[in-house]
Amino acid sequence: MFFVILAVLLSVLGWVARMVAGAVERRPGWVLVLVVMGAAALVGLRRRLHVARAARRAATALDEAAREAAEELDADLIPRQRPAVEADPGYEVDPGHEVDPGHAVDPGYDSLTPGEFEEAIAALCERDGCSDVEVVGGAGDLGADVVAVTPDGRRVVVQCKHYGESNRVGSQDLQRFGGTCFTVHGADVAVLVTTSDFTAPAMEYADQCGIVCVDGEQLRNWTDGTGPCPWDAAPGSWTDG
Repeated sequence: MFFVILAVLLSVLGWVARMVAGAVERRPGWVLVLVVMGAAALVGLRRRLHVARAARRAATALDEAAREAAEELDADLIPRQRPAVEADPGYEVDPGHEVDPGHAVDPGYDSLTPGEFEEAIAALCERDGCSDVEVVGGAGDLGADVVAVTPDGRRVVVQCKHYGESNRVGSQDLQRFGGTCFTVHGADVAVLVTTSDFTAPAMEYADQCGIVCVDGEQLRNWTDGTGPCPWDAAPGSWTDG
């Protein structure tokens, strides 16, 4: 049976070969066209296969990119944890602010980044009973870094200046903040808090505009509970005690 099938196959191949040879002799032009068309079809098939493989790779890459973007979006939706305002983990400020004046706390504000400083100020506002506390600092914030609602319902707008000890807040800083805190942000209480100090012209402008200024020492007093909250202080400057 095998030899019969082999003989039939060889006969068919021989017949096809004679047919092709006869066609070449009679119409060589048509044979050339058929050969060119066959080659073109083969090239087109290879291109289609290449495009299909490229499309599969692109789809895989897009799928991976979409998964990564979804993971990053989920991470961004997780609220950031605000840094603790006390350096001593064993010390907590009670809600009534009944703090031993001799137990001062160094919050370590100098070691924070400007963004972390804003988060720390927001944490102080929350600790002292504010609601709807939000950190809004960044590009286009128009001077507002932290906004909140005080326990008695007033809207407080805070600008944070994380300055070095030798870099005091000047009158231009106060003027820029004063131009937006009330008219743009609708503040009932406007506060500018810094890790440094204020120049005399800056304090004079704050008194005129009703802006509460909190310098580095007053910030430490607010932090450890020995000083008032900014929204309970007189505009311009605080008095100790």
